[in-house]
Amino acid sequence: MADEFSTRTDPYRRELLAHCYRMLGSVHDAEDLVQETLLRAWRARDSYDESRASMRTWLYRIATNACLTALEQRTRRPLPAGLGGPPGDDPRETLVHGGEVPWLQPIPDALIGDPAEVAAARGSLRLALVAAMQQLPARQRAALVLREALDWPVGQIAQALDMTPAAVNSALQRARKTLSASGIHEDDIAEPDAQRAVVDRYVDAFRKADLTALEKLLADDVIMEMPPMLNWFRGRAHYTEFLAQVFEWNGTDWRMLPLAANGQPAIAAYVRAPEGHYTLHTLQIFTLTGDSITRLTVYQDAEIFTLFDLPAALSE
Repeated sequence: MADEFSTRTDPYRRELLAHCYRMLGSVHDAEDLVQETLLRAWRARDSYDESRASMRTWLYRIATNACLTALEQRTRRPLPAGLGGPPGDDPRETLVHGGEVPWLQPIPDALIGDPAEVAAARGSLRLALVAAMQQLPARQRAALVLREALDWPVGQIAQALDMTPAAVNSALQRARKTLSASGIHEDDIAEPDAQRAVVDRYVDAFRKADLTALEKLLADDVIMEMPPMLNWFRGRAHYTEFLAQVFEWNGTDWRMLPLAANGQPAIAAYVRAPEGHYTLHTLQIFTLTGDSITRLTVYQDAEIFTLFDLPAALSE
């Protein structure tokens, strides 16, 4: 019986992980909640009625309610720009660590599924969108995910969340208003090949320490943030001035590994160490609109490095 249950539920593991990640903003928490979902499903297997709901729908209901329960005991996971403080006006100011802030984690595309699955999900998994959704109350967040990411009808959402259809529509209206105020728009997504081409040009300019070329790739109001640091900056001038400082601190000899996170292009940056090898420095995730970089989220966190299975050093 256990083997039969696994056969029926295993095909949904990856999409359930993406669903729980959208809700929680943490890969590790999402993995735990997928396990909790499957445990709850196993315990309730005798009550499952396939004439009333597909296995997929049933599992999503369980996962959503497991996430809502978890969110009762968790604080939201922000990015630095979402904490409410103004951007820094001096890119050479001292970096301030955020202490115990539970930062939003990126999710490796490899955990989401094959390229087709990633392409289908990338709009709803964008780092900036998941960060903005952290501002929403849990039930608004759940209603929006079920409606926008899964295309569930309002009646089905109401049944899953034990709400009236009118209450669901009200929750969706408030959630969309909050996201609109944050500047998140679905049609901002550039095609993957176009995004990667821009990032390739960025990498080439970065390795040459060519600040002029780097600046040309940036949107006017580009955001740079660096969790776990509280500092964040807005605008081309501040961005390039901060990069100038990075080159002063670390030198100009770098290697980059192409990656993908949240359906977005990313790189792992390695800097030349005195011993001659290249040491892992940061994971960098790019948000693009058209052919301009609008946001760079830079992680310098051992837990994130492990999540992406990044080598600590490169020989060349």
